[in-house]
Amino acid sequence: MGWRAVLGDWRNRLVSRPGFRRFAKAFPLTRAKARAEARAVFDLMAGFVYTQTLLACIETGLFECLADGPQSLDAIAGHAGLPREGAQRLAEAAASLDLLERRSGGRYALGRLGAALAGETGLAAMTRHHALLYHDLQDPLAVLRGEAREGRLAQFWGYGRGEGVGGRTDAYSELMGATLPMVSEEIFAAIDLKRYRQLLDVGGGEGAFLIEAARQAPRLNLALFDLPAVADRARQRLEAAGLGARAAVHGGSFLTDQPPAGADLISLVRIVHDHDDEDVMTLLRACRAALAPGGTLLLAEPMADAPGAAPMGEAYFGFYLAAMGKGRPRSAPELIAMLEAAGFEQVRLHPPRMALIASVMTARAAPDRKS
Repeated sequence: MGWRAVLGDWRNRLVSRPGFRRFAKAFPLTRAKARAEARAVFDLMAGFVYTQTLLACIETGLFECLADGPQSLDAIAGHAGLPREGAQRLAEAAASLDLLERRSGGRYALGRLGAALAGETGLAAMTRHHALLYHDLQDPLAVLRGEAREGRLAQFWGYGRGEGVGGRTDAYSELMGATLPMVSEEIFAAIDLKRYRQLLDVGGGEGAFLIEAARQAPRLNLALFDLPAVADRARQRLEAAGLGARAAVHGGSFLTDQPPAGADLISLVRIVHDHDDEDVMTLLRACRAALAPGGTLLLAEPMADAPGAAPMGEAYFGFYLAAMGKGRPRSAPELIAMLEAAGFEQVRLHPPRMALIASVMTARAAPDRKS
């Protein structure tokens, strides 16, 4: 055991003693640290209330109301459709979370975090989507035991993959369309699509990423591969975007069908992490078979142990995927090993700009081994 572990164990034994905690809160040299840790513990306990405060701001359009400048409480109440007392309670709660800030004359303006959220439709969509996650996590131990595999998240993503039609598929499409631009920004910062001849988006849903890619690389040929029911909707959306003649759409399952060959770039955007290991290896091998030697695989998704974003991977997506019923967050070394086992080489993790949103990895299809 290293000295850091020994020191950490000693610290934990000391901090766990009520007498020491009382001393630390009173002693001038440790008081600030004790208060900060107490605040961090309280934030963990109160996190759900904080997120519901954020949801209330989004649902009332509060950030948009304040986008052009400070407003009075009466104006906020009228915009939000709340009684004055309710509007004040929301405004004060939001101000305590840096979503708003108090101004003179009883007015409120966007705060530091509220300004960053204004106009972010993807974050708003995810916040609304969390109602499904919170429902499934009412009993977190049931999720950890694997007893909650038919929850609302599993139903939502099942419809999203084409296992049904109607309102839930629409909700899936809206969520993916709203959140995809944030991920696309990370991808385009890592890789120049203009270097490639044809992009095949495997598991591409209704074509949201292809539409973004088309703007980045006007001469890039486009193709999409997804389940037949989803592919039909992708074809309609791509045609509506003016890409019908430029984008080929193929229906099939990467678990049983081979994606079409011919592309020199295949993308897997937020696909790998929500599948179990066996299915991931099937997917990666299918992509390798579809690529010519030297072709590039692009993988973009949230990863475990991402620098500065560890809770996103292990806590958020760890529980999210458990509630969904399959998949798990994987670290970069795990993904590198899986890619190499599937026939890829020169695997590279690109320095993330915003690991909270996605990390980007590329790999080259290795030459076929001669028997």
